[in-house]
Amino acid sequence: MMNDLARMIDHTLLRSDATRSQINQLCLEGKKYNFASVCMNPIWVKFCQETLLGSGVRICTVSGFPLGASNSIIKAKEAEIGINDGADEIDMVMNVGALKDGDYKLVEDDIQAVRHAVGKDKILKVIIEAGILTNDEKIKAAEIVKSSGADFVKTNTGFGYGSATIEDVKLLRRIVGNNMGVKASGGIRDFQTAKGLIAAGANRIGTSSGVKIVEESRSSGLKG
Repeated sequence: MMNDLARMIDHTLLRSDATRSQINQLCLEGKKYNFASVCMNPIWVKFCQETLLGSGVRICTVSGFPLGASNSIIKAKEAEIGINDGADEIDMVMNVGALKDGDYKLVEDDIQAVRHAVGKDKILKVIIEAGILTNDEKIKAAEIVKSSGADFVKTNTGFGYGSATIEDVKLLRRIVGNNMGVKASGGIRDFQTAKGLIAAGANRIGTSSGVKIVEESRSSGLKG
């Protein structure tokens, strides 16, 4: 599994101050290391689509990011525009407040609205922001994400609400089973951390340290 490490990484730059040259560098690194995808804010999707054309590196963008508190119509439209601009994958943020309120129908409808906008042939990942959920809430969130037809459940945004943990990845993998993806994201900055999360059940890693992680894996004698 570790032999395909680069193909498990979403090489990410979601900072609000990201410049065109930094996004271009992200794409160049995406091609050089053959990452699974590069992930950027929606405004950059068209630019990346042109830069990555024919490379085999997928384009990932976000919806309702990073708070998840947008209206479902807005989230769905943002995802639709991202797909139309050339994105292959959408990482949306779940309505965390609704989950905590026990309004599970709202949470499910929110995800399904984006699922419909994305279409069946594109990948939808749902960020549950595990760092601010209880274990029971994590379980319920994963169950809803699975029943709503998403392709992945994702741990965190990485925007201040905790980092991906081995315990969370194991829990999410147990709930969603083996036929659905688990993406670990948040605070993953080195190979050993990524390796531990993959061993726990993650099959995608979201990180802004993709180059460092792959280089460290190569230094340890594993193919990146």
